Amino acid sequence: MITLETVQHARDTIGDTLLPTPVILDHVLTERLGRRVWLKAELFQRTGSFKPRGGLNWIRTASQDELAGGLGAVSAGNHALGLAWAAREADVPVTIVMPDNASHFKVEGSRALGAEVILHGDINDAWTLMHELVVQRDLTLVHPYDDPRIIAGQGTVGLEILDQVPTVSCIVCPIGGGGLISGLGTVTASLRPDIHVVGVEPADAASMAFALALGGPKHLDRVDTCAKSLAAAVVGENTYHISRQVTDELMAVNEDAIARAVRHLVQNAKLFAEPGAAVGIASLLESVNTLPTEGDIVVVITGGNMDRQEFETLWPA
Repeated sequence: MITLETVQHARDTIGDTLLPTPVILDHVLTERLGRRVWLKAELFQRTGSFKPRGGLNWIRTASQDELAGGLGAVSAGNHALGLAWAAREADVPVTIVMPDNASHFKVEGSRALGAEVILHGDINDAWTLMHELVVQRDLTLVHPYDDPRIIAGQGTVGLEILDQVPTVSCIVCPIGGGGLISGLGTVTASLRPDIHVVGVEPADAASMAFALALGGPKHLDRVDTCAKSLAAAVVGENTYHISRQVTDELMAVNEDAIARAVRHLVQNAKLFAEPGAAVGIASLLESVNTLPTEGDIVVVITGGNMDRQEFETLWPA
């Protein structure tokens, strides 16, 4: 069960190590929309994304039995980096299975933090192998998004937004597996239910929309998007139920729109954001969401872990 109190406790648990990230005014979108658009710059968090919030909260609230055999995780990259960093802080071994198409930057970054990284198939194949390793090695699985301690940690982003932009009327948040929007939305539903919460997915990895259409989490047969950090083939049971209660609007953006949003952030906001972090901006540039008529907008820029090769595919010569 995720409540405002569990998110506030997570803030107390991790606050001595993970500092609040800044909000930055997007001048171009502010002028275009006629209202202030703020970027919650989670790419400036440790390891370059919001993920250490959940990872550190999980590690610091885990039992000795959970930690004893080491940890296991499946990740397209940012959860791997965040958990590897948090595990290193606690001197706990971690094994991470990543899909073959995972960013080389994130793979090597996770290894540099001490994680054992195994590349295996697509994201569904990676999950299959991890479940086998949990049994074989007696690992404790740390789910990237469908664990209450992870969700609570990610929800601290919402507490910071309310402190930093008290005039916010709309928050636009990327969705992969739904952990961030579940935690963030729990905060807004409790403290500011007037805030319009918009979730944005890649059209080619729209696992939350798929779940909502079918009445529960179901695996997408195929996930193919440049936004690898959002390439979850299925949302979680917890995140599905929480998200459907706290999300006011769910949008999808195509690959071209995501690439344009990455370029916008680099050119206009001077933020080197990865594709998955840019989907909220893509939705504003494409004008696909229904915004409240007044008040400030906050767009969560979830990470900046992108290598040169990945960037060049988004910025053709």
